[in-house]
Amino acid sequence: MLDKPDENLYRVGIFSQMNQVTIKALRHYDEKGLLVPRYVDPENGYRYYSASQLPDLHQIIALRKIGFSLEEIRQVQQGVSKDKLLRLKKKRVLEEIAERTQELSVIESYLADDEELVEYDIIEKSLPEITVASMTLTVKTYGDLMQYMPKMDRELERLDSRYTTPQYCFNRYLDGEYKEENIRVEICEAVTAASKEDTFLSFKVIPKVEKAVCALHQGVYDRLPLSYQGILSFIDQNDYEIADLPRESYIDGMWNKEKPEEWLTEIQIPVRRKDTSQ
Repeated sequence: MLDKPDENLYRVGIFSQMNQVTIKALRHYDEKGLLVPRYVDPENGYRYYSASQLPDLHQIIALRKIGFSLEEIRQVQQGVSKDKLLRLKKKRVLEEIAERTQELSVIESYLADDEELVEYDIIEKSLPEITVASMTLTVKTYGDLMQYMPKMDRELERLDSRYTTPQYCFNRYLDGEYKEENIRVEICEAVTAASKEDTFLSFKVIPKVEKAVCALHQGVYDRLPLSYQGILSFIDQNDYEIADLPRESYIDGMWNKEKPEEWLTEIQIPVRRKDTSQ
């Protein structure tokens, strides 16, 4: 048992008031070994702190205020460079700010477009039979798609394959559900004729679609779900059902438009009438 030190001591309540720290917090710091009372009275269990412990407490308070965990504070007390931990903390904060800024941008877009669902010009049309060069792959995220399209273009150029006029490039998602990662996708490019050369591309004929519900999406791809929502609402209200995989046809994008608001995508969803005889 420790002898009572020869210095001014303060009961835990007074020490708490002096530093505007709750007794509960002081008890927690004690349990974690970050700030142990200078003396505990063996007769009544009263805990006492000394003025010499103020720098340690102020360090804990300051580091907690900028987001340090108790474990990180323990590392500082044990000699780990505070500068190193601060740089790591700064990196994490900047990443969180970037993530929150992106979330805010999407929220603002949704708020601005909240009433646009009813304003989409949705049309019904047939999609002709086409021959396509196709590449099926699994991508980590939707954003990774664009890095594969130039590879496909280079291969088609090597094969001397000719694009149709107008050019018709679209994606079809093969999972049958929305996935945030590891997405199976088929990239299709309409060509005038199939190549017989062995390649990582496959060539096939996609049959004519008698009826597809279509709408143009203007702007960034993060907001595509808004357009899908409007089209799916139209499909439901008009007694249609989805007959085949939806297509995202890229008309304008980052490859020819500098401003994201100028990107243009047509969503094409093959449909058929619901069978109401049952």
